[in-house]
Amino acid sequence: MPTIIYYRNKCIGCGICFEMQPELWRLSKKDGKVTLLWSVAKKDLFILPVNKDLEQQCREVANACPVKIIKIS
Repeated sequence: MPTIIYYRNKCIGCGICFEMQPELWRLSKKDGKVTLLWSVAKKDLFILPVNKDLEQQCREVANACPVKIIKIS
């Protein structure tokens, strides 16, 4: 199963992930960074397994991130 790995502490808040995939991402009003919904926090990482159907869209979001802090494994 593919997994999204997101380094939130390095987020610049551009919102491209939210624009491309609003069902998984939200902009935080608190700090302006993006939050990965339903993810599990482990130290500075947020991890979310996704089903195979979303894998290609998640890869497109990861590639669009200007600071490359979204990884798909």
